[in-house]
Amino acid sequence: MNGAHDMGGMHGFGPVHLEADEPLFHASWERRAMGLTVAMGATGQWNIDQSRSARESLPPATYLGSSYYRIWILALERLMVRRGLVTEHELAAGHPHTPALPLARVLRAEAVDTALARGTPTERPATAPARFAVGDRVRALNRHPAGHTRLPRYVRGHTGTVVLLHGAHVFADRHAASAPGQPFDEAPQWLYTVAFDGQDLWGEDAEPGTSVSVDAWESYLEPAAS
Repeated sequence: MNGAHDMGGMHGFGPVHLEADEPLFHASWERRAMGLTVAMGATGQWNIDQSRSARESLPPATYLGSSYYRIWILALERLMVRRGLVTEHELAAGHPHTPALPLARVLRAEAVDTALARGTPTERPATAPARFAVGDRVRALNRHPAGHTRLPRYVRGHTGTVVLLHGAHVFADRHAASAPGQPFDEAPQWLYTVAFDGQDLWGEDAEPGTSVSVDAWESYLEPAAS
């Protein structure tokens, strides 16, 4: 999706300001926002790529005008409404009007640390040999899907070099497109790190010596013409 979130390499957003000794949370509500997002994600109603897609599909003005955790909460509201866990009327009122729906999985307080440490591993057994090897020159496809994708817009159509193979991992684009109420589509693909030269991406205006490394699934890539 070519949304406002995909702003890598774009001008006009100003410098990134580093905050010395930055706290984990800047306000108490941010801590609760993360807790709610993690707890609802653990129910299995959606997967991590569907969460990312919900954030990316917010209206551009809303996305750019919102803080990090406000984006999380707005996306969480969307996910819950789409699955019938809350209504728009309940969100506006700030309290439920109907009994809560039963959930198959609930993250208990005593299990939080273990769940966060475990994470959500995405590596799966490969179903075919890797198409590319370290050192291969590849081109990122110039594609503009309407749904979720992890291929940054600024590398599409450009040529880079494979520098790492990560094994086969759940393909994010299809994972995000899984239908609500159906098993998640976890069909794996080989995942590569591809290094792109900055001048190839941005021309002579690129900072000398700049390179960008992108993790790219196999279907994002094609062999570069020799």
